[in-house]
Amino acid sequence: MAIAPTATVPESRILIDDLGKYLSEYLAPQEIEQIDEAYLVGAAAHDGQNRKSGEPYIFHPIAVARILAEIRLDSRSLMAAILHDVLEDTDITRDELANKFGEDVVNMVEGVTKIGQVEFDSKEQAEAENFRKMLLAMSKDIRVILIKLADRLHNMRTMESMPTDKQQRISKQTLDIYAAIATRIGMHAWAQELEDLSFRYLYPKRYKAISDEVKKISRNRKKMIEQVSQSLRDSLFDKGISTEVFGREKNVYSIYRKMQQKRLHFSDLGDIYAIRVIVETREDCYRALGVVHDNYKPVHGKFKDYIAIPKSNGYQSLHSQVLDRLGQLMEVQIRSRDMHRIAETGVASHWAYKTHNSEENPPQQVAQQWLMELLEIQPQAGTPTEFLEHLKTDLFTDQVYVFTPKGEILKLPKGATALDFAYAVHTGVGNHCVGAKVDREMVPLHTVLVSGNQVEIVTAKSSHPTPSWLNFCITGKARTNIRNNLKNRREKDAAKLGRQLLNVSLQQIGQNQRLSTNKKMWLLDNLKLADWNELLEDIGTGKRLPMMVARQLFPDGEYVIKDTQPLPIHGAEGLMITYARCCLPIPGDAIIGHFSAERGLVIHRGICPNIVEQEKHPENWLSVEWSKRVSGDFSVDMRIDTKDRPGVLARLATTIAEQDSNINNVSVESKDGRHSVMRFTISVKSRIHLAAILRELRKQKKSILHVSRRIG
Repeated sequence: MAIAPTATVPESRILIDDLGKYLSEYLAPQEIEQIDEAYLVGAAAHDGQNRKSGEPYIFHPIAVARILAEIRLDSRSLMAAILHDVLEDTDITRDELANKFGEDVVNMVEGVTKIGQVEFDSKEQAEAENFRKMLLAMSKDIRVILIKLADRLHNMRTMESMPTDKQQRISKQTLDIYAAIATRIGMHAWAQELEDLSFRYLYPKRYKAISDEVKKISRNRKKMIEQVSQSLRDSLFDKGISTEVFGREKNVYSIYRKMQQKRLHFSDLGDIYAIRVIVETREDCYRALGVVHDNYKPVHGKFKDYIAIPKSNGYQSLHSQVLDRLGQLMEVQIRSRDMHRIAETGVASHWAYKTHNSEENPPQQVAQQWLMELLEIQPQAGTPTEFLEHLKTDLFTDQVYVFTPKGEILKLPKGATALDFAYAVHTGVGNHCVGAKVDREMVPLHTVLVSGNQVEIVTAKSSHPTPSWLNFCITGKARTNIRNNLKNRREKDAAKLGRQLLNVSLQQIGQNQRLSTNKKMWLLDNLKLADWNELLEDIGTGKRLPMMVARQLFPDGEYVIKDTQPLPIHGAEGLMITYARCCLPIPGDAIIGHFSAERGLVIHRGICPNIVEQEKHPENWLSVEWSKRVSGDFSVDMRIDTKDRPGVLARLATTIAEQDSNINNVSVESKDGRHSVMRFTISVKSRIHLAAILRELRKQKKSILHVSRRIG
């Protein structure tokens, strides 16, 4: 449709005029005129559309613009806010919008517009792709997320007319993503309101119970807060510290979360109300802390210095819990005016206070850094759902602060391990790490870090990520890089195995000559594949049978299947050769290989019961043998029937360890009060190594009745 102003809805005209009066406090008249023009276009485009509540749809974009005006966002953002739904819900095109209002406005509108005309496997995947699109737009212009947050905030404020199930679904998404993003970019007031609104719809009874308790104590503590505030004002004035002191109430969801995390009763919480002290400079913050501690007894271990070590969103303040004169817990927060401005408006302070120098705006800096890290992992994240998983992980607000060997501070999510630290230092360090030193002591990579740890990573060029690493790392950067490394190695290993398997099959049908390029291209065209490596990967992963591909290469041949040398298994082939869990083959066993889709070649023992399938589908099986130079550790299961005697498990474990073997798993089952069955999974290098272990175990005749290896 062509963009042209039309007759406007009277009610919305009143709203936009009221917004204009508010905007006159900080915007120029020509900027307000441009916003009014955006309103005229938006009102015309949405004419005839109503919200669930029945009110004209244009009321919503105006309300979103009003929320942004309250944090003094610039005129271009307000124009985008008023137009933010026109591309998604009306006939206006991108080009029409760009020609009338400019590329920056239309880019912001596109950033908050959901993806349309695209089919996804599930609703969750579509939502995940919308988040990815929004965050990519946010990386180019951070105002996109401010518009989206204001949009979500107004929707949450006006959700009463929606069905209960939709209220709960939207509230969960808001709590999981939008409130967390608001916290991440320093928009604390919005974050707290989004949390409380979500909590109210998700758990209405819990919300009411806590808010009633807060109101109850509010009446009792209001006078005390005023008295403490005045007392501190006087004491700080006497020390020559210019200050502003007032009370602050914790939001309902924060109270609930603290009660859940620390298993506390409401009456045990000491920071429902806090005294906030605003001073002029950083130095005044520490001077004011001394005055507070002179007047009120500090509680041991309840002091946090977020000025020296800011939170991940740039928040700075001193927090100290003290006892008031009645012996009740009370939190005091001390910060400078600049710190307070940033704490209240986060990245928006970039526009509200015209601080375009990033060094003067920590939230702007940390938000951009966070976005750059997300963009770094985004191309490797695979599916949209996987990207959303990384986003949720990286939105954890609880942080641990650890030190590099050079004394630099790294912030990681709570629960992060030494492996997460390695990837936070550098992807190359993570990919080649073998262990870590925490406070100068060697620890495994799965060690969970706590604030204050000094961490040093030990690396080796021969080390590479293994699938088990995904079980104990939590950061998006670590998980994405591990998955990407495994995928690349899997493809490489699959192609290498596929080449070996195809060569064996070609030999079996008597085709030993080198394949010509023309023959390869002919087959690729027939199979509609991009390149030869893709075909080899399909063979290596079990998607295509090597004998079938060999016959496709020579379709006119008359085949007499020849015996060939078994494929040698070296024990270090990579990710595409695995050892069957049903029989756990080890070097020295007779073995056979089975093609399995996605698992590649699976090695079984020759006596495994599962190889009866060989007779039904012989094309899925391959002759293999252990190489003379086989290496590595292999798992094997043992059953040990014992007498119930004190210390028997410890003696068996010691015996196994003395034979240079690791115990990977152990279980004990009591039979009749006098006997037990112990099942061990241990690592061995060969049948000879296993025989030595069994021989030593059988010497313990006083405790052991029978020792055997699981056959399959």
